[in-house]
Amino acid sequence: MKSSIAGHDLDRSALPLLLTLGLGVFAGALDLSVLSPALPALALAFNVQTGDLAWIFTLYLLVTVASIAIASTLADRYGRRPVYIACVLLFALGSLIAVTAQSFPMFLLARAVQALGAGGIFPVATAAIGDAVPPQRRGAALGLVAATWGLAAVIGPTVGGLVTHFVSWRWIFAANFPLAAVVIFYARKLVPPVAPRVRGPLDVLGLALLCGGLLLLMDGLTSAHPITSIAGALVLAGFWFWERVVENPIVPSRLFTTPQLAKTYLLEITIGMLEGSLFFIPTVLIGAQGLSYVVAGLVAALGALVFVAVIPISGRALDRIGSRDVLLAGTILTEVGLAIFALGFSSLWVALLAMVVAGCGFGALLGAPTRYIVTNETHDRTRATAVGLLSQALIVGQIIGSSMAGGIMTASTGELAGYRNAYLAFCGIALLALAITTTLKPRESERTAPIEEAA
Repeated sequence: MKSSIAGHDLDRSALPLLLTLGLGVFAGALDLSVLSPALPALALAFNVQTGDLAWIFTLYLLVTVASIAIASTLADRYGRRPVYIACVLLFALGSLIAVTAQSFPMFLLARAVQALGAGGIFPVATAAIGDAVPPQRRGAALGLVAATWGLAAVIGPTVGGLVTHFVSWRWIFAANFPLAAVVIFYARKLVPPVAPRVRGPLDVLGLALLCGGLLLLMDGLTSAHPITSIAGALVLAGFWFWERVVENPIVPSRLFTTPQLAKTYLLEITIGMLEGSLFFIPTVLIGAQGLSYVVAGLVAALGALVFVAVIPISGRALDRIGSRDVLLAGTILTEVGLAIFALGFSSLWVALLAMVVAGCGFGALLGAPTRYIVTNETHDRTRATAVGLLSQALIVGQIIGSSMAGGIMTASTGELAGYRNAYLAFCGIALLALAITTTLKPRESERTAPIEEAA
């Protein structure tokens, strides 16, 4: 297959490549949502507390942060195809370890190996599309591949609940093996073997400081140890100062030159923290109402279905009312939905109402608004890096949010009190997000905003 595709041949020539890349992205995305309804079964199998289950997600997300940086650099240096295949192989290896895990530490190791592969799949797939698809068709191609994230979010909880209820949580990972085999088979033929070699050396020390700081921070939050949390915050402060002097930083300081950009990245972290609330919904419903894995998974899937349906609506609203108003609507609806859930998760009907309201909110927050702001505020020479940093900010927020929830559940007296306290804390985060959003530029100002100039 040629490394560039004529616009009129996109549908025929590019479709096999897009399906191959999309299938890999789907497998990685599914691995996050599919485990939510299986958490109580995992807690029983490995005899761990509910709060400790947060490590299943936070460790996965932490390694994903490192994997994004490593895989992106390697793909630019050695080509998309070998790195993409290596990422899929790592993902399959992690799935094998998960299926055979006999202890919780071994299962966490499996999650780390899975994330090392899955974290690199999406950025390498995005780069491969940039190589193979012309600019006038690239947006549609990226949208097609990115849509697999939404599909995984919708079907993941349902599939996870069904498999856990009727078979075993271990079989959740069984589908990863044929998926990986198909992706590798077609990737060897279709993914362009392009190696631009344009990226500078990987900022190893910066990456170590970022991951080390996040690891300490999430350990402190999960175990409610303030000293560990403070140590993590200090390491992250060291990471920030290092990034300001290193030649090829992971987080370029020039991306924070305008208040609008700085506030948007801070807002993205809080949005990621709020997204961490979604991980524990099936666990709360199973613990509070005694629902089956299947029903709890379906309730979570309803919320995912709503926010996937709202995403395109919020995208169209950006041109009409501007990003600030879309984000205001999203934060308010998320706040209300989480408050309903925190105070009424013992009722199935109240929980369903909460999922619909919060789902509408997340559809506005997790769609295009923050990317819309960043693309307006940045120069075209730094735009790709600026948008990529949003993904990392979202993941950092997810790590903090899920760790915080795990720590609150562990520290609370009584299981139900722990659930309620955790979701009331998420309501507080939603208020913080609302406060940040009110300071963003209105529609009229963002249309005429001066863009950041690249150095």
